[in-house]
Amino acid sequence: MKILVIRRDNIGDLVCTTPLFSALRSRFPDAFIAAFVNSYNADVLQGNPYLDAVYRYTKAKHRPAGKTVAGVYWDRVKLFWQLRRMHFDYALIAGAHFLPRALRLARAVAPRHIIGFTEAGRPGVEYIDTGIPYTLTHPLHEVEDIHRLLHLLGIDGTPGPLTVMAPDAESRHAQSQLAALGQGPVIGLHISARKVLQRWPKERFVALAQELHRHHGARLMLFWSPGSETNPLHPGDDEKAAWIVERTRNLPLLPFPTQRLIELMGGLAACDFVICSDGGAMHIAAGLGKPIVCFFGNSDAARWHPWGVPYELLQTDSHDVNDITVDAALAAFERLQARL
Repeated sequence: MKILVIRRDNIGDLVCTTPLFSALRSRFPDAFIAAFVNSYNADVLQGNPYLDAVYRYTKAKHRPAGKTVAGVYWDRVKLFWQLRRMHFDYALIAGAHFLPRALRLARAVAPRHIIGFTEAGRPGVEYIDTGIPYTLTHPLHEVEDIHRLLHLLGIDGTPGPLTVMAPDAESRHAQSQLAALGQGPVIGLHISARKVLQRWPKERFVALAQELHRHHGARLMLFWSPGSETNPLHPGDDEKAAWIVERTRNLPLLPFPTQRLIELMGGLAACDFVICSDGGAMHIAAGLGKPIVCFFGNSDAARWHPWGVPYELLQTDSHDVNDITVDAALAAFERLQARL
C-alpha cells in the first residue's frame, strides 16, 4: 500500500499532523507512507521515523531569491509527474473542513482514492471518494479532529504525541553556547507571534527573565522571528529582541536568532522549559517533549493548546495577551515546575 498525506498549511498545523503518521505506521507497518508539504514547513518532518519520504513543493510567495514564479511552477509540474508515476493508493487531505486547494494537489497526484472531509454543495467535493462530512458535535483539538479521517482506514483510538526530531548539529551548537552560561535550568523565551493580540510586551519579557533568574537560577535562551519590524513582506522582531538583550545584560541570557526552521528546532531542543505565545514554535516545543507555559490571545485554546506535554495556559477574558501579568506568568511557570 502507498499512502500520501497532504498538509499544505503552517508549521503548527504540520506538527499537529505527526500523530497521524505514527498511527498509519502502526496500522500499516509495511506500507509506503509519505508526506506532501510545502518548503516553508518541511523541515519539521526531518528525521520523522514514521515516514518513508517527504515531498515538498514551493509556494510562489516562498520562492528563494533568484527563482522566478515560472520556475516554481515548472518544478511543481515535474514533482506532480514523479508522484503520478508512483501510483499512490490513497491521498489523504490532512486538515479540518473541506479544503479545495489541497484537493487540487491530491487530484494532480492521481491516486486511486482521495480521503478527506466533505461539505455538501462545495464545488469539487465529488472527487473525494472516501470522505467524512465535516461536522463537530463538541470542541476537538486539531490533532483529534484530523485523526477522525483515519477511521476510514480502520484506525480508531486516541492520537499519540506529536513527533519532532531534534537535529543533531543544531542541538549541539545550542548546547555548546549554553555551556558558557554556567549551570541552572534552561528556559526558552520565544517573543514573536503572528497575531497582534498574541504579542506579549517586551517590558514583561525583561521583567519575567529577571524573576526567573532571581528565583530559579535560570539560564535563558531568547528566540524570535528574524527580520526588521519595518519589512512589509516579512516583518520580524529584531528590534524587539535587541531591546530585550540590552536590558538583560546582567543575566545569563543567550540570544538565539534562527534564520532557518531547523535552527529553531535545535535551540528549543536544548531547553528544559519553553515560555511562548500560541504559534508554530509552541507546537515544535511540544513535539520535542518540552513543558510549556503558553500565552493565548484571540486563538482557540481548546483547539490549539500544546498536545501531549505538561503545560500551563494563560488566557484572559479580553483575549489579549497584554492583559497577562508578569506575576501570572511566573506563577504559571512555578505550577508547571512543581508538577514535574
